[in-house]
Amino acid sequence: MWAFIHKLGSPKWFYAISAKLQPWCWAVAALLIVAGTVWGLAFAPADYQQGNSFRIIYIHVPAAFLAQSAFISMASAGLVFMVWKIKVADMAATVMAPFGAAMTFVALFSGAVWGVPTWGTWWMWDARLTSMLILLFLYLGVIALRGAFSSRDSGSRAASVLAMVGVINIPIIKYSVDWWYTLHQPATFSVTSTPSMPMTMWLPLLVMVLGFYSFFIALTLMRTRSEILRREGSKRWVRELFQEAR
Repeated sequence: MWAFIHKLGSPKWFYAISAKLQPWCWAVAALLIVAGTVWGLAFAPADYQQGNSFRIIYIHVPAAFLAQSAFISMASAGLVFMVWKIKVADMAATVMAPFGAAMTFVALFSGAVWGVPTWGTWWMWDARLTSMLILLFLYLGVIALRGAFSSRDSGSRAASVLAMVGVINIPIIKYSVDWWYTLHQPATFSVTSTPSMPMTMWLPLLVMVLGFYSFFIALTLMRTRSEILRREGSKRWVRELFQEAR
């Protein structure tokens, strides 16, 4: 296990193994997202209360899941970088931040659009919405910190610390609907209970969630590979790659 982790920390080895994994991740992501979109928008029945407006759930829920998961992944990568000084972990954390911020914005925007027919307003200072807005600010803070230092290592360490501290916001997001009075509905999926919606609605949602996660993995692999080339450009193996490409 430790030998595999040690290999994974090698930019050269990660670049090589990710080249094999990346096409499969893109293919799975495309297949699942297309299938989930068609299934959810065209074949899933309308909600008995919300009608067709509920279909935004097929974007809103996967984006919200990914916004939180990407932050946890970024904080974990930051911890690995801080403790074991693995450069690939910092590269992965670097590319995760903009994607996580984008997913947080999509979740907030789609939730606001959904709120108009459901709550009659675009925004309320609901516990779930407010904690998600804080998550967006945390992402922007991590991105800003990376560029605020003349030394890349100093920026990486500062961003890693903020990510590790900010991860405490994730359980607040998750349990906010249970801890405080909130308009936001409880979790759509739960490990301990069956989904509250019929299978014809939640199955395409599950497909979309898996598709979004596959997309996240594929994009992280692709962008980490680019970050490796950018940072390791002076290394011999990278120069040899460019020579072979010519």
